[in-house]
Amino acid sequence: MSVIEVDHLTKDYGHGRGVFDVSAFVREGECFGFLGPNGAGKSTTIRHLMGFSKPQSGSTVIDGRDSWKCSAELQRSVGYLPGEIALPTGMTGTQFLEMQKKMRGVTDSAYLEKLLKRFELDPNIGLKQMSLGTKRKLAVVTAFMHDPKILILDEPTSGLDPLMQEIFIDYILMEKKRGKTIFLSSHIFHEVDASCDRIAIIRDGKIVSEFDPEALKRERDKIYRVSFDDKDQWREFITHPYHFTSVNEYKLRARIQLKRSEISAFLADISQFHIKDFTEFPFSLEDYFMQFYHEDKVFEGVK
Repeated sequence: MSVIEVDHLTKDYGHGRGVFDVSAFVREGECFGFLGPNGAGKSTTIRHLMGFSKPQSGSTVIDGRDSWKCSAELQRSVGYLPGEIALPTGMTGTQFLEMQKKMRGVTDSAYLEKLLKRFELDPNIGLKQMSLGTKRKLAVVTAFMHDPKILILDEPTSGLDPLMQEIFIDYILMEKKRGKTIFLSSHIFHEVDASCDRIAIIRDGKIVSEFDPEALKRERDKIYRVSFDDKDQWREFITHPYHFTSVNEYKLRARIQLKRSEISAFLADISQFHIKDFTEFPFSLEDYFMQFYHEDKVFEGVK
């Protein structure tokens, strides 16, 4: 059953900005990754999911409710983490959390205390004095404090240090095991690859690919690097009719890209040589992602 649905969503801001006929869905208990560089349309899609913006055409639905028509109700129940954090000044983190508890009707602080401990957050600091990373942790705790069953996360680890990013990913995996439904927008490949069951790539406001990352790892071409000690053997090897992506005479090695159907013959061939080193390169979500972009186009923030 689909808990989150984006159905032919279009919002054209002009000059190629916006989202155009975007469709996606997230099943109950699934983590769906929305991957793209800054400006691709990720936050625009999420703003519509949260009911902050009205579609020009199409619709967004969460838990059977239209996001625009039921925005106030959904904003109270959904765990939403915005990409950009704007906090009021003149209060401490503790005071801010107390205000959020009242707004959400949270009466039991046990889950909140667990979150504060997990994300190593001391809220007894003025919001104005908090670092960017501390503000992000406060936003994370605020989004999850009412233990929502649906999470909408926009660049959730932006501003967090690498250690805290790993803690966040572990938390998302734990929440997924608890049956949470998660829509995660990001430009950080590791974050998406580590936590998501399905991934959509968005480019210039349009979805250009949607896939199961585990299936893609199994089905993709394989890349191997073979190194030799003997130059004559290296020369003989590179005459074989494989797809060589690089050859290096100085280091006596070559890199080969193979379809699954070619692997058995390839392994039989190299068994006839005296190999110095043989390496298989693992699947890379980043490599797959970059197939949809031209090298002459610069994308700020892609890591």
